[in-house]
Amino acid sequence: MNKWNTLLAALLFAVPVFAQEEVETGSEEGTEENVVFEEEGSGEPDTTRMNFGGSEFLIITKSDGDSDEIDLDFDSDEEPRRKKKSEAHWAGVDFGVTMLMNENFEYNSFNDNPYWNNDAARSQVWNLNLMEHKFNFGTPYVGLTTGLGFSFTSVALRNNYLVQPSMDTTFAVMDTLTTYTKNKMKSTYLTVPLMLEFNTNADSDRSFYLAAGVVGGVRLTSRLKQDGEVNGTEFENRVKADYNLNSFKLDAAARLGYGSWGVFANYSLLPLFDEGATVPVYPLTFGLSLNF
Repeated sequence: MNKWNTLLAALLFAVPVFAQEEVETGSEEGTEENVVFEEEGSGEPDTTRMNFGGSEFLIITKSDGDSDEIDLDFDSDEEPRRKKKSEAHWAGVDFGVTMLMNENFEYNSFNDNPYWNNDAARSQVWNLNLMEHKFNFGTPYVGLTTGLGFSFTSVALRNNYLVQPSMDTTFAVMDTLTTYTKNKMKSTYLTVPLMLEFNTNADSDRSFYLAAGVVGGVRLTSRLKQDGEVNGTEFENRVKADYNLNSFKLDAAARLGYGSWGVFANYSLLPLFDEGATVPVYPLTFGLSLNF
């Protein structure tokens, strides 16, 4: 209701109230006949209807004993505005596993380079998605989602392979003297999504959602983490290096869920390592997501 409707309603309310005050004053100072006239009323409420634009004003006067009650009601033909925006389903935390695929989308099929056969059960990925924004296409049900986050990946190598990088190549050799309890390559990326998102409800907490697109990233750090035992002595080894890892990542990404919970899957469109450093290796990550 705009300010003019409000002003009109106030004026309509004030007129009968002012008249009621004068009647009550007259009954106090007037003759006995005025009092009898009020008591002999029918008691049925009087309703006055007034239309203004798309709104209807109802002024209802009810008689109850010696007093009158005035109810003011408003009806409007205008429907409530529907929510035209909805929140994205990106900001939050993802947890999953990493599988290394060859160029034919086969898991652990590096026959000539068996050191890239990773242990998926011990290869984790954590995504901390801090910022999100959704550009709605005039409706809360479809929009373009972007944001900012960090991805922490950990690839556990099988057996006792020791990664040996050089200036332009990366390979690994079997270490027969050391027993590794942990042998992981760890990397951290700054990530930015660009995903087309579909919602079934304007309220993101009560909506099924499906988002598909890409997630780009820039590698910030990388290192090799090794824990083990050699000649009966335990050791921990941390070596920071780039290992000829690709400086950028670009993943085909999909997210699906309801409300705050969902699942995600990312498949790398770029190889994990620089071209020519080793055979093509493409990470596949998937798991659960909790949206803020």
